[in-house]
Parts: sequence; C-alpha cells; structure tokens
Amino acid sequence: MPSRLPIQDIFAGLVTSIGTAIRYWFHYTLVAFAWLGVVPLTACRIYKCLFTGSVSSLLTLPLDMLSTENLLADCLQGCFVVTCTLCAFISLVWLREQIVHGGAPQWLEQNQQLPNGLGQQNEAQGVGNGGGENAALDQPANPPAENAVVGENPEIQEEQGDEEEEDNEEEDVVVEDAADANNGAQDDMNWNALEWDRAAEELTWERMLGLDGSLVFLEHVFWVVSLNTLFILVFAFCPYHIGHFSVVGLGFEEYVQASHFEGLITTIVGYVLLAITLIVCHGLAALVKFQRSRRLLGVCYIVVKVSLLVVVEIGVFPLICGWWLDICSLEMFDATLKDRELSFQSAPGTTMFLHWLVGMVYVFYFASFILLLREVLRPGVLWFLRNLNDPDFNPVQEMIHLPIYRHLRRFILSVIVFGSIVLLMLWLPIRIIKYLLPTFLPYNVMLYSDAPVSELSLELLLLQVVLPALLEQGHTRQWLKGLVRAWTVTAGYLLDLHSYLLGDQEENENNANQQPNNQHARNNNAIPVVGEGLHAAHQAILQQGGPVGFQPYHRPLKFPLRIFLLIVFMCITLLIASLICLTLPVFAGRWLMSFWTGTAKIHELYTAACGLYVCWLTIRAVTVLVAWMPQGRRVIFQKVKEWSLMIMKTLIVAVLLAGVVPLLLGLLFELVIVAPLRVPLDQTPLFYPWQDWALGVLHAKIIAAITLMGPQWWLKTVIEQVYANGIRNIDLHFIIRKLAAPVISVLLLSLCVPYIISSGIVPFLGVTAEMQNLVQRRIYPFLLMVVVLMGILSFQVRQFKRLYEHIKNDKYLVGQRLVNYERKSGKQSTSTLPPQTSQE
Repeated sequence: MPSRLPIQDIFAGLVTSIGTAIRYWFHYTLVAFAWLGVVPLTACRIYKCLFTGSVSSLLTLPLDMLSTENLLADCLQGCFVVTCTLCAFISLVWLREQIVHGGAPQWLEQNQQLPNGLGQQNEAQGVGNGGGENAALDQPANPPAENAVVGENPEIQEEQGDEEEEDNEEEDVVVEDAADANNGAQDDMNWNALEWDRAAEELTWERMLGLDGSLVFLEHVFWVVSLNTLFILVFAFCPYHIGHFSVVGLGFEEYVQASHFEGLITTIVGYVLLAITLIVCHGLAALVKFQRSRRLLGVCYIVVKVSLLVVVEIGVFPLICGWWLDICSLEMFDATLKDRELSFQSAPGTTMFLHWLVGMVYVFYFASFILLLREVLRPGVLWFLRNLNDPDFNPVQEMIHLPIYRHLRRFILSVIVFGSIVLLMLWLPIRIIKYLLPTFLPYNVMLYSDAPVSELSLELLLLQVVLPALLEQGHTRQWLKGLVRAWTVTAGYLLDLHSYLLGDQEENENNANQQPNNQHARNNNAIPVVGEGLHAAHQAILQQGGPVGFQPYHRPLKFPLRIFLLIVFMCITLLIASLICLTLPVFAGRWLMSFWTGTAKIHELYTAACGLYVCWLTIRAVTVLVAWMPQGRRVIFQKVKEWSLMIMKTLIVAVLLAGVVPLLLGLLFELVIVAPLRVPLDQTPLFYPWQDWALGVLHAKIIAAITLMGPQWWLKTVIEQVYANGIRNIDLHFIIRKLAAPVISVLLLSLCVPYIISSGIVPFLGVTAEMQNLVQRRIYPFLLMVVVLMGILSFQVRQFKRLYEHIKNDKYLVGQRLVNYERKSGKQSTSTLPPQTSQE
C-alpha cells in the first residue's frame, strides 16, 4: 500500500459514506414521518370525525386526512389518542392473562356444567354456593368461608373437585363432559406457545419500528392505524353515545354539562349501562343454554367491570379524598367554598388534577403508614385492612372474582375511614388552634410575598437543599417506627392489651406449663378467625402460607371495653400529634425567619420547611447524644471532638462546593446566556448574587448528574470518589486538590479572562465607547461560541481520522493475525523475533 492514500480514494470513500448517510437519513425520516406524523394524525382525524356526529364528516374524511390545518395540535392530540389505545390494548392482553392464569369467576366457570345434564338439586345448590357439586352438602357449617376461600384459591377448588369425584362416581362421565367443555373454551383462548415464541424472536423493536433499514414497518403502521380506529370505535364511540342517549333521555343533560367534564361522565355512564346490559344478556344466554355466547358476554362484562373498578379506585377515590382534605382545611388558609367554586369554574381541569394529586399523596402515605404498623403490631391485628405485602394479594384477581356489592361496600368503608381520619387530624386540630391561638392561623400562602428575597431562590433552596436532606435520610422512618412501638407498648400495658397488640410469645414460653391459660388463649383465637367474606378467606390463605399469618393472643376480661378505650386513646394521640405537626414547625420557622426578613410575611411553605429542618436537626442531635450516654464522659468528649472536626471539614467543603462554585457558575450563566438575551446594549445589567447562587446550585446539580451518567474522565472519577468516601470519611485535602481547586480555577478563568480582555486590553486599542460597550457585553457569548466551534472541529477531525482508517482498511487490508506478545529481553531476542504487523 502507498505511504499515503491517494486523493481519489479519499474522495471515493467520502462520497460512499455521504451516500450511505443520505440513504439512512431518508429511511429514518420516513420512519419518523410514519410513526410521529401519519399514525397520530390519522388517529386524531378519525377521532374527530366520529365524534362530530354528522354523516358529512364521514364523507369528507379522506380530504380531512390530507388537510394541513392545525398539524402540530392534531399530531399532539393524536399521540395522546394513540397512547390511550395502546394502553387499552396492553391492558386487555394483561387482563386476559390474569383470567387464564388466575381462573375465571365461579359464576362464569360453573355455569358451563349446566347444559351437560346436571339437573340434580344438590348440583344447583353447589353452583349457587360457589363450591363443587356437593360442597354445600358436605360442609354446611361454614358456607361463607368456603365460598370466599374457593373463590380466591383455585387449588382448593381442584382438591374439592377430586374429593367429589371419589364420592360420586355416578357423575364421573358428566364431570368429564364439563371438563371437556371447559377445555374447549380454554383452547379457544390459549395461544400456541411455540409459534408465538418463534414470532417474538423474529419480531424485534428495531424491525417493528423500521429501525433495521427494512420497509416491513409500513405494514405495522397500517395495523396500528386499524387498531386505533377499532379501539376508538369500540371503547370510546359506542360507550359515549350509549351514555349520551341515556343522559338525554333521563333529562340529566344540564347537570352533566355543568360539571365541565361532559365527555368523561357521559362515557362512564355508557360503560355502566353497557355492564348492566352485558350481565343481563349473560343471564339470558345461560338460560337458553348458549355456551359460547354466554362465555363471551361474561368475559366482556369482566373487562368492563375491571375497567370501571380501576377508574373508581385510582380516579374517583383519590379525588374524593383530595376534595375532602381541601374542604376540611379551608379555615387554615382563610378560604371559603366560594373561592374553590370560582377556581373550579376558571380552570376545572387543573383544579381537579391538583385535588386528585393531593388525594393520591394522602392515600399513598396512609398505605405506607399501615405497612409500618404491620411491622410493629402482631399479625392479625389489622385483619380488616388489606395487606399489600401479602404475596397472595392480587387486586386484579379480587376485581375479577369478587361481586360488585363487595367492592361497593369496601369503597364506602374506605371513604368513611379516610374521611374520619381527615376530620380527626385536620379539621378538629384547626378548630382547636383557632380557639387557643387566634392569631396563629391562617397560614400565609400568597403566591408573591413582600419580602426582600426572591421567591424563585427560596423555592430552589427548598427543593435542592432542605428536602433532599430530609428525604435521603433513613432515620425518619426509624424514628416513626420507634414512636409507634413505644406508644403500642404503653397502650398495651395500660389497657392490658400487650398480648393482643404485640403478641405473647414470651409469655407463652414462660407459661408453657399453665394449661388453663393456653386453653383460654386457644379458645380466644377463634374470635378473629370466625367471620364472613374476605376476612375469613384472607386468614385462611395466611394460615396456608405458614404460622406467620396469625399469632395467638391472650384475651383479657372486658375485651370490647378495652378495645374501645384503645381506639379513644389512639384518636387522642393522633389529635395531639396533628396539633404538634401543625404548630411547632411553623412557629419555629416563623421565629427563625423573622431574624432574616423582619416583619415581612413569608410563604408558610418556607417557614414550615425551615422549622421542620431545625426540628429534625434537633431530634437527630438528641438521639445521637442519648446513644452516646452509656459509653461514659470520656468517650462522649472523644466523639464530640471527632464530630466537631468532621463538621469543620464539612463546612469548609460546603463553602467551596455549595457556596463558591454555584455562585461562580450562576454568575457565568448570567453573563453568557441571561444578560445578552434580556438586557439591551443601552442598559446596564444588574446582578443579584443571591439569585445567581440559587440558580448555580441547580446548574451544579444538573452538571454533576450529567457527568456521572457520561463517559469516564477525571471529573467523574473524582466525584465518584467523593461520593464513595461520604461525610464520615471526608478527605478535605483530596477534595480541595482534585475537585474544588480545578473547578474554581476554570470558572475564575472563564470569568476573568474575558473581563481583562474587554476592560483592560480593548480600551488601549483606541476604539469608541460604543464599540467598547459592545465588546464588554458580547465577549462572553462570543467566547462560548468559539469554545463550541473548537469542540465541533476537534470532533470532526476525529471522525475524519476514523473515516481515513476505514477507507484504508477497505481498500488495502488483506487480513488480520493474532501475534503473541513477548517482552523484549535483549538484542538476541529482538533479532530472532521479526516484527509482525496486523496489516499486510
């Protein structure tokens, strides 16, 4: 090969690379146009065409597809429609898997046996009770418990079926026919696993989306458009018009329009009517013995039922909680229902979303607190609440199997419980605070304060400094768990309910020889187990899993009265805790902020955050001192000395990395980006160090996150080392020498060099004042542009070198050979080993 590539070879390779790039560019442009343009646009236009309600829109649909009006808005709306249809499709497939693997409901499976000649009375009773043919006759003592267990555990049902077949051999043929019918129905719904696995291996995301260079994705685009049209027609158009005709027929049209959510409410009404129609048709099909129609109608009813229950559980219930929280806290913010009505009239969507979000957060933290209680209390105390950590708990299976009235009863009970807790922990404490401290409320929650501090800076400080310090520490949950355990122990000994709340394993070990006590405990164990519905089934499932699901306890005298006193004591404790949480952080924050802002009113979010942070630091310090107390005075002094040294190092590092670096970074961002864009040349820019520092904190966190996610280089290595050392093993010399000094030096050079050029060198060149002002104001963005251009040029040089090597290898490379590496020990070894190259 020549020492240097000829120009024609380089030019030919460059043209080939450009041609390949253009071909890929055209293909990817077609892919993007198809998936981001054609699919959303057709979905949106078809959606609008169906919901206009006129025949002319159907006739003009092909022309509407080619229209260029509102392209961007229609594409965005179409993306939302496509997302909804894909989510509906995935949900249907997943729900089908739940029905196949978890089993269909009893009423859907057992009615399959009716057409096969099972006309005996005991069979009808078995079907009605939800067990096998003789389940109700064999075990008539506990039909509700058996019903619940069988409904939720298919294995018990199968075992019972085996026992019934042994007891009733005369019905073997009939049962086999019923099993054949069930298997035939299941075969219609089951997939051929081998064929689908092979298809899944061939169909990848790249091939499906068209990123592999083929044009097969055009067929997938057609199927997605067809699927969107089908789902819009079936799951949106039909329910909406069913609900619309029903609302108009019943005369509720004005009330629905006044809600500002006419489409959503009308569609939900349509789904409810559709569910009622499906269950009625299912009953008629079972009556006339149409098996396939009956099963299809039953599956459709399950789909509609689960969808409505999901809407109620995830949408309606948090919305009710959010509105109830808002209503109960009106006096805390000096607001009225009229204000909330005006805000709803002005922005109904935003108002409902905010209330739903607040309710969702409330439900989430309530569930988290219940999980914490389960870690402290004896298993079985909270039998009336669903255990989210239970491996047998499956909410979708409950939605499929349990009847509607059970879900309705649970929903009403949940609303009562959550609403009562809001009254106890929010409304009642507010009334008490207004009575005892008339000047403490209302909280100041105005959007703009008259304080000489920027709202943006305080918000960034709160989000970037205060909240991460509170949320990243795991001590808060441990403290809360310790408080709950201490309260439980205290209440247990005061009311003689220690065995009921925490268990009496130790007492059973001490009193193992006392037979009457053990017999008394065994007699009382049946109290929480005996019951109907989900409680009995839940306890039975837990008992199958092992002895951890339920622990025996000792039942004292006057047990109901003690439980009532326990509930009263719990309500009083929650009330006092709510009073402390509503007053102490805000009072401490107001007192501390008054030294900074004087008499100016501050948003209570900042005062509460400041007070909460100070309270957290105080409690943390007290817990540390209490932990050190048993070790003696000398150890305490040693610990205080170590911690004081560590705190001094941390303060120095914080001043450098959380003070100087964000300030310089924010000031540089202000000079490079903000000031040239916002301030004209004939005006003087004003800089606020506090705001620059707050913005610099945000920029520093973003840069650190991007650095940690990027490739390996010296800054990423240093930051990872600092994170690995932590605060307790902080290395001040390493941080200053490897991190703070280089970063501060680069930032200072970026700030000082342009200033020296514009203010020190340019005036000596004899330019005019206007030119000097122009240079001073534009030198920072100009230098940024120069740096970016240098980076682009260096990147292009590296790319050209790679292209050069690629052209050389394509034209002249014959083969590659692996050569063993041997260390050169002397002249003899060097002479005996001829040089080997990887290219020939």
